[in-house]
Amino acid sequence: MAKVLCVLYDDPADGYPTTYARDDLPRIERYPDGQSAPTPLGADFTPGHLLGSVSGELGLRAYLESRGHTLVVTSDKDGAGSVFDRELVDADVVISQPFWPAYLTPERIAAAKNLKLAVTAGIGSDHVDLDAAIAHGVTVAEVTYCNSISVAEHVVMMTLSLVRNYLPSHQVVLDGGWNIADCVARSYDLEGMHVGTVAAGRIGLAVLRRLAPFDVKLHYTDRHRLPADVEEELGLVFHESAAAMVPHCDVVTINAPLHPETEHLFDDKLLATMKRGAYLINTARAKIVDQEAVQQALESGQLAGYAGDVWYPQPAPADHPWRTMPHHGMTPHISGSSLSAQARYAAGTREILEAWFADKPIRDEYLIVSGGALAGTGAHSYAVNSAPDR
Repeated sequence: MAKVLCVLYDDPADGYPTTYARDDLPRIERYPDGQSAPTPLGADFTPGHLLGSVSGELGLRAYLESRGHTLVVTSDKDGAGSVFDRELVDADVVISQPFWPAYLTPERIAAAKNLKLAVTAGIGSDHVDLDAAIAHGVTVAEVTYCNSISVAEHVVMMTLSLVRNYLPSHQVVLDGGWNIADCVARSYDLEGMHVGTVAAGRIGLAVLRRLAPFDVKLHYTDRHRLPADVEEELGLVFHESAAAMVPHCDVVTINAPLHPETEHLFDDKLLATMKRGAYLINTARAKIVDQEAVQQALESGQLAGYAGDVWYPQPAPADHPWRTMPHHGMTPHISGSSLSAQARYAAGTREILEAWFADKPIRDEYLIVSGGALAGTGAHSYAVNSAPDR
């Protein structure tokens, strides 16, 4: 029997919900590329309920315990003597989320003598040291595509909120004011702007498709060029690199995984080549940008706004400088953890576990590392020497 260690974020401050704003969710059976949504043999949770926090347990307890496995759920993952470190020593399976990552460093993987499977309940497995996983024969899997559209919607929301100066305008209402001139002094139309994405995979392409109706000029860069018919359909301009693309763009959105080629890609030098007054959106990983460089670009006016959903470290401390930098639209890492997305990544996590315990193949699109090498989606999206963002 296996020990499954699950690291999830804390319950709401006022307690685990007893009621919800909506009674149901739209049923999503397939994603835009035709991939089917998760298809576990069973599910012991209600779609639309909070599953990603400690009390939600990803809906896994009844399933695992009925089969004799042990489930340990904690939010305590950092610092000396954390529950995660104590329980990891004899864990067979670790489940974590990108929003509250349990960093599986080389040291932790070496200490976890029984570890065979690391599952990301969501997408983005850079909190796992993939080289160490490969060296120790640990399989790494994630629920590919489960929350890609969720993140794409968040990108569009952030783009509009920055360009239209929504957040400060809303604050005027909360403060009891009616200061129209103050609100519109930084408000523009998105229409006609040039918008580019760094990476045009599932999320990046979904962003492009959602922004096309706004009559913007669309640009992209990616290691894998999109088919010609997609470029023609959306009127896309392809660039060989981010450096070649960003000088042309009024808005740049980052939708790439974190690996050695993208770490600190947006540094002082690259930010200086962007249009003065451009907007930068980052729902990918914080270390793709240089933290201090972003702050300085906002203070100098080189960037008109920065909206991000990812931080370094995570969770961000109360005195993190990004909390107080000007003209930002930061959120905690929530873009991919809507209640809609949680239903899919909980179901996908169960599907992965069902396959693993039955000694059946895990879906190729879910695999990041398998058999001592990058595999499936991992072979397409990641490079070796990928240290976790810690």
